[in-house]
Amino acid sequence: MNNLSEKVVLVTGASKGIGAEVAKKLGEANAKVIVNYAGSKAEADDVVSSIKEKGGEAIAVQADVSKTADVQSLFDQAIAHFGRIDVLVNNAGIMITKTIQETTDEEFDRQFNINVKGVFNTLREAATRLDDNGTIINFSTSVNRLMLPGYATYVATKSAVEQLTRVFSREVGNRGINVNSVSPGPTATALFLNGKPKEVIDRLASLNPFGRIAETDDIANVVVFLASNEAKWINAQNIGVNGGMA
Repeated sequence: MNNLSEKVVLVTGASKGIGAEVAKKLGEANAKVIVNYAGSKAEADDVVSSIKEKGGEAIAVQADVSKTADVQSLFDQAIAHFGRIDVLVNNAGIMITKTIQETTDEEFDRQFNINVKGVFNTLREAATRLDDNGTIINFSTSVNRLMLPGYATYVATKSAVEQLTRVFSREVGNRGINVNSVSPGPTATALFLNGKPKEVIDRLASLNPFGRIAETDDIANVVVFLASNEAKWINAQNIGVNGGMA
């Protein structure tokens, strides 16, 4: 189960955090992995090295997913190297926690450009360039199910991703492509932990019955399953991976 031998998987935002763990777990499952990064070349190269050290195949490709030309080049380079793309994992994203009143135009636009337009750009390419019977996994958030002050713009972007997921599943289903989203809860990554005092982390951990926040492999294991043939009948779903937080 979850053997991804010969599958070629493109993971956006895979140089650190959940994306890096997803890429490594995919490599362990024998997938060939394209590690996309925007600016963290050294970290992306480290992920590639980690995959190769365990006998896997991987390359790192720079691209800003918010830019159409970059995404086209990303697909070009991935296909030129591996011959095709079977699975697309849209992990790239940013989170700025500010109230609506405090959020600047620049911060609003930046989150929508990366979190929403980035997914839109890769889906548009995948519509014709992902192989038949492929799989797409988009990242949303379990914070969509709560009403936490400071997260309004972020959850707005992720709610848009969930709708893109549902509609796109109907647009490419005739090619055997299944499309789902996953919604992690609080996870021990720099994106989530930076700037949060311990009491805030503890409070968020208490929202699920296990009393802890997720580790990156808690999320990555679910993504690997969704990328496998065993998950092909799961389609147009949003799967909460949050320990029962919401």
